[in-house]
Amino acid sequence: MRTAPGEVWRASRTPEGPVTAHFVAATDGIRVEAWGEGAEWLLERAPGWCGALDDDSDFDPPAGPIRDLWRRHRAVRIPRTERIVESLVPVILEQKVTGAEARRAYRRVAAALAEPAPGPAGLSLPPDPERLAELPYFAFHPFGVERRRAELIRAVCAKAGWIDAGAALPLAQARARLEAFAGIGPWTVAEVSRLALGDADAVSVGDFHLPHLVSWVLAHEPRGTDARMLELLEPYRPHRGRVLRLLLASGIRPPAFGPRMAARAIDRF
Repeated sequence: MRTAPGEVWRASRTPEGPVTAHFVAATDGIRVEAWGEGAEWLLERAPGWCGALDDDSDFDPPAGPIRDLWRRHRAVRIPRTERIVESLVPVILEQKVTGAEARRAYRRVAAALAEPAPGPAGLSLPPDPERLAELPYFAFHPFGVERRRAELIRAVCAKAGWIDAGAALPLAQARARLEAFAGIGPWTVAEVSRLALGDADAVSVGDFHLPHLVSWVLAHEPRGTDARMLELLEPYRPHRGRVLRLLLASGIRPPAFGPRMAARAIDRF
């Protein structure tokens, strides 16, 4: 993906083939162009990719910090790409590591399996699930990925067609397909659901930072737990995921205490 003010280039793999899409802000909405075998598939679903299918009509937070954030960040949308595995692979790489470690690992995987995307942008396609499923677990080690995450990526990519077909099912059933895999818990399901399935109520239970952020903004408590986060978010159901997106977009940070989680170089071990 490549971004610039007012535009986004995005390469993807669709059921019809590879595609590159160009989203450009216009006075009357968003203009979308697409190249490749998957162009028609993506153009039919472009409103979901842009968040135009996100229904926030009944989101009316009471006076307080969330209402203020909603007023300032009305452009924040919940997308629906329907590319579940494409979102799932980088989310799995984020499990139990720092964000910097996860981004580095994904860049290495993508570079090692790079295939050119169609169109004029010069992008590369996301890693092919079929190729990821065929890699032995130890082939992920140079990418900075240990056996547990490598085996999980291989397992979900081997079932990529079945998982992605869940996008046509009711949300609960699509989430159940993810939960069927050992190693995929509530945090991973929520992160993927909010990106690929348009789930505005997805709460990332098990996140290292979110309970503190929610507790700080909603209760002025510098530290929180998952239970406290869920308690504070309950009045905002079915828009709890939207509240989390607003909090992350705000740039607010709770007070910092203690040492930060250290990054590890798994590929050196």
